[in-house]
Amino acid sequence: MDKQIIISIGREYGSGGHAIAEDIAKRFNIPLYDSNLLEIIAMEKHVDKDSLKVYDEVPRVKLFSRKVKGQSSSLEENVANMQFDYLKNKASAGESFVVVGRCSESILKEYPCMVSIFILGNMDAKIKRIMNIFNLSEDDAIDKIERENFRRKMYHNYYCKGKWGDSRNYDFSINDSILGLKATADIIEDYVRKRMDLM
Repeated sequence: MDKQIIISIGREYGSGGHAIAEDIAKRFNIPLYDSNLLEIIAMEKHVDKDSLKVYDEVPRVKLFSRKVKGQSSSLEENVANMQFDYLKNKASAGESFVVVGRCSESILKEYPCMVSIFILGNMDAKIKRIMNIFNLSEDDAIDKIERENFRRKMYHNYYCKGKWGDSRNYDFSINDSILGLKATADIIEDYVRKRMDLM
């Protein structure tokens, strides 16, 4: 790919946003960064990846952490910053990639080649998807969706000025429950290619 492109995809839990991100990465033939970031970082730093994954996209617990001379004792914050630094380094090196979550629409906003997307869905469609994926009852699926979305919101809003899911913080927001995952990915691909023509 001649032009650098960074595609940031935020998503509601259960919306299918991750599946769309995988599809978009394949269409553009570029890497996808999500929880695999921690595996890469763990290898580079020679630490156990499972010990990092516990803190992936988890908000800092203020009660049990503090900062001393600019250094945080919060494992959640340190893991988040390792991911932010990794993404910034990749972007600064001119690499193209898709990134899911991780406040990427905010931490990478200085790069003109970055396109930010937020994927949402109708609650009934999200419930059905989570019930099918995890073999849950409707009530348990609702609880899981609400819990995960609350966690994402708290994580995002701790590190970013803009609020999670607020359409004003993204270039493009779309409800994938209307047309389905493939057609939504088609629309996103078309949008990204049109943006690339302007770069």
